[in-house]
Amino acid sequence: MAALQKLELRTVVNFLLPDEIEKHGADRLPDHTLSVAQPINSERAATFTRQVQQSIQTANFEAIPPELNPEFHRILLDDGKKQYAALLRAVSDPANRPLAFHCSHGVHRTGTATAILLSALGVPWETIRADYLLSNEYRDEEVEKQLRQVRKLAADKQGISPEELDMTNVEAFYVLDGSYIDGALERAVETFGSLDGYIRNGLGLTDEEVERLRDQLLESPNRQ
Repeated sequence: MAALQKLELRTVVNFLLPDEIEKHGADRLPDHTLSVAQPINSERAATFTRQVQQSIQTANFEAIPPELNPEFHRILLDDGKKQYAALLRAVSDPANRPLAFHCSHGVHRTGTATAILLSALGVPWETIRADYLLSNEYRDEEVEKQLRQVRKLAADKQGISPEELDMTNVEAFYVLDGSYIDGALERAVETFGSLDGYIRNGLGLTDEEVERLRDQLLESPNRQ
């Protein structure tokens, strides 16, 4: 709480499903911070989210093969239009900033949101992809801790030693690959020709809204 207060956050956008919040609890935020619920609750997205969580809890890792990761980013690009459009509009309003947004792991729902936001700002895809992969570096200790916990829980459930457990699928969920976020780009190109087309025609942002977003978030000699 002290760290959050130091950041002076004004707004937190939460992509979690209502049942996720009910299970784990609402965000603990400073009194002055506005919490905005934007659950990505389409049937496909919600089913995938619950499938991953249940697979980890029950140690049924066969249900989450690595190829599901890029597919989820594709689904989110389709089914999260309303939530992602609302995020971009919220970020462009200085009254809402500093603003944070999150899901449960910061990978799929949040990762897709970040890729869309950076693309709207004109950041090249190669940079967006590299930024996505930085999570492997900056979250390394936390990921290792979570994987140890998952390994122990799964081994206990299956009645085997942790060393005998095949962690391939669950490790693929926690340790990111560039092909995952590429799924979002591929879907945008398939449906709207580009991410810019997706932002303007899929999310419905006007040229004026995109320009306002860039004016607010970019630094350059021509942007104050």
